[in-house]
Amino acid sequence: MKMMNSSHVSHFTLGAYSDPGLYTHVIFVFVLCFYLLIIVANLLLIVVICMNRSLHEPMYVFVCSLFVNELYGSTSLFPALLLHILSNIHTISVPLCFLQIFSVYSYGSIEFTNLAVMSYDRYLAICYPLQYKAHMTSSKVFLLIAGIWFPPVVAVSVTVCLTSSLHLCGNVIDKVYCDNYAIIKLSCGDTRVNNVYELIATSLTVCAPLSVIVFSYVRILKVCFSGCKQTRQKAVSTCTPHLASLLNFSFGVCFEVLQSRFDMSSVPMILRIFLSLYFLTCQPLFNPVMYGLKLSKIRHVCKHLLLSKCHSSFSMFEQLQYQQHKGQ
Repeated sequence: MKMMNSSHVSHFTLGAYSDPGLYTHVIFVFVLCFYLLIIVANLLLIVVICMNRSLHEPMYVFVCSLFVNELYGSTSLFPALLLHILSNIHTISVPLCFLQIFSVYSYGSIEFTNLAVMSYDRYLAICYPLQYKAHMTSSKVFLLIAGIWFPPVVAVSVTVCLTSSLHLCGNVIDKVYCDNYAIIKLSCGDTRVNNVYELIATSLTVCAPLSVIVFSYVRILKVCFSGCKQTRQKAVSTCTPHLASLLNFSFGVCFEVLQSRFDMSSVPMILRIFLSLYFLTCQPLFNPVMYGLKLSKIRHVCKHLLLSKCHSSFSMFEQLQYQQHKGQ
């Protein structure tokens, strides 16, 4: 087949879309409502953490960073997904495709680094409670936030640059969103540089954070087994949402990696699409719900705000009733 540089390809075709027929608008409304729910849930908790001084602690700063990443990751998928649901032509321009690849991959990498920093924070808080404030200073929190976002962005930027320079023999991606490895498989040329770099980038942005998480939890478990009941309760209350988030996200990412590398044609197409979208759709809603329910400080602040809002609304209603009665 004739080689063509990807810069001369005007668009990619997303081949996993099918015509839902009469259910098009139903699916569109459902996906739109789901996306709006993600935005509201994450924005609410971001505002709650930013506006309340009692939540200006390292743990909640990292949780807030996680919520910002959920908004970033979901926005990399949902607007394009909504447009393609209503469209009969499922194509995407080359620049937008690589922008989506950058957004999706950086979201996944940032999620792992964020969870790793959160596990390190819990390790210090549980294993060294008296020295925690000395270890977790404002400058260190700032450096950790930079470490969460900057390395993944740089690593994924190099990935996108390498993939965009490949010679391609096609432009059909068998997915509902742009995927880096799917484009690499379309290449007619040598992809050894891409494959080697992908291994290095994966080691830095996935394996290294997972190593930090494993180390942190081994030390936390050791302290819990040898510590008092109060220490165990503190560990359970603060580590449960983190572990649940890690397992949920890892499940989605593992299936996506397996689907990209192996033949999954025996799995029904609808199930493949759902599982490939899992880490981009369920994780952004799972995290705010889990942290909002499990972290007592966030839960109490949200409850207080809700009660205050209800009380003010009731007071306004009573005042209006009184003014109407007085006017009569």
